[in-house]
Amino acid sequence: MKLPFEIDLKDKVVVITGAGGVLCSMFAKAMAKTNAKVALLDLNEEMAKQYADEIVSDGGIAKGYKCNVLDKESIEEAHNQILKDFGACDILINGAGGNNPKATTDNEYFKSEDMGNLKTFFDLDKEGVEFVFNLNFLGTLLPTQVFAKDMLSKEDASIINISSMNAFTPLTKIPAYSGAKAAISNFTQWIAVHFSKTNIRCNAIAPGFFVTKQNEKLLFNEDGTPTPRTDKILNSTPMGRFGKAEELIGTLLFLVSKDAASFVNGVVIPVDGGFSAYSGV
Repeated sequence: MKLPFEIDLKDKVVVITGAGGVLCSMFAKAMAKTNAKVALLDLNEEMAKQYADEIVSDGGIAKGYKCNVLDKESIEEAHNQILKDFGACDILINGAGGNNPKATTDNEYFKSEDMGNLKTFFDLDKEGVEFVFNLNFLGTLLPTQVFAKDMLSKEDASIINISSMNAFTPLTKIPAYSGAKAAISNFTQWIAVHFSKTNIRCNAIAPGFFVTKQNEKLLFNEDGTPTPRTDKILNSTPMGRFGKAEELIGTLLFLVSKDAASFVNGVVIPVDGGFSAYSGV
């Protein structure tokens, strides 16, 4: 991996939740290229360790850890292991999150004839909605509670949350995920203010449309052809394509760099190919 520009985070400890996924594993590889020590946390320990091994094979410093971001004891256990392996956290990237089919409607718009035949708003599963809210919001709040304590004595520390286009304007079919990501943007601002008298900065990245394991079934049919939803997305993205994972790296490097962003606090930066700027006409 080649970084778009170089920053030096030597001796810094970077903790990334959700690091077994497509985007956050890429964040981990990028952070390793800055000479940081990278802790990859994921409920899927095998994937976290696999990506950590890839970083080590490429000359970086990394280790994978099993962590359930909805279980504070699990987070504390990972935290204690990281303290022994690398030291106190300097940068926390809250990447764990996702949606659930039980919190997703079948159609974009309600039609009376769908009642009893398709999953409408009235059929959304309470437990599914709770899971989505908890995974995204509590899955960001709880790791912040644990790892931000490390940062209080630091001269420079940074928290990066992962928001979404959903936070600006809710997308159809996924009300729970849209609401949860709006909560992440709001929480980012709250944390930025709350810790503003310390040296902790908190900002967020709001990716536009990137193909991941979590959304590929919404975007592509089983035969690989694009779904009608994909056509709508690309027609609403002025640049006319999905983002590439590496196109998030520049924003990440900017936000964690004290030299570049020491007075940047409480912002949510869209990386979306113009999606949030386009009115549709």
